[in-house]
Amino acid sequence: MLNCMRKVLLALTIIGFLTADIYAAPCYGTRMPRRKEFSVGLQSHSIFKRYLENENGKLRSLQQFLLLSAGVFDWLAIDLKVGAGNITQHPVGSSEIDYPYGFSGGYGFRLKLYDAKNMRSVFGFQHISVHPKSKDAAGLKNKAILDDWQFSFLVSRQLGWVMPYVGARWSRLDYIHRVGGQRKRKMSDLTKSTGFILGLDLNLTKRSWINLEGEFFDSEAFAVSLNHDF
Repeated sequence: MLNCMRKVLLALTIIGFLTADIYAAPCYGTRMPRRKEFSVGLQSHSIFKRYLENENGKLRSLQQFLLLSAGVFDWLAIDLKVGAGNITQHPVGSSEIDYPYGFSGGYGFRLKLYDAKNMRSVFGFQHISVHPKSKDAAGLKNKAILDDWQFSFLVSRQLGWVMPYVGARWSRLDYIHRVGGQRKRKMSDLTKSTGFILGLDLNLTKRSWINLEGEFFDSEAFAVSLNHDF
């Protein structure tokens, strides 16, 4: 128990050094590279629906990433990603704005709390920041940024060549909208910040696997990735 508390304190210290403007991503699951090892992957993340607060409507986003995870210790992995993403925002009572693909990236870490008897538990922090290209609407130039960040706790069990996992997360998504020189940050509905995670790792070989993950309640989202350990 004391060892777990020390790990959580280290995790909180890492968060402090990552800056205050943090954002999020899929949880990745509980399979982590060991110390001095790393894994790479290709990931697609689809946010089908996320409600914004104060009648600001809802948004969607599709993101494609190259993944890199590095094992600092056997129980600590740093996750990095870079790619492209879009945003579609649907205000209440007006037409939606569809922002084309632009730069997207993210970072985070996972902290292994327990690993024995085919059971594993992982605490994680992940973020995504999406910067699509601007879009002209009603004669005005619209620019947008999606800031999505989360904390998660996952539990998995190895069952032969598959590893299903479940968990919970606390997340927040901000939609930063700039139009006509005015900039507004619109947060996600804070009454829907707690979500449920359901995922699965499918082993293709000893070092390659597919990750499938669904996100529910706080948002409706799905991620799939193809990964390989080195």
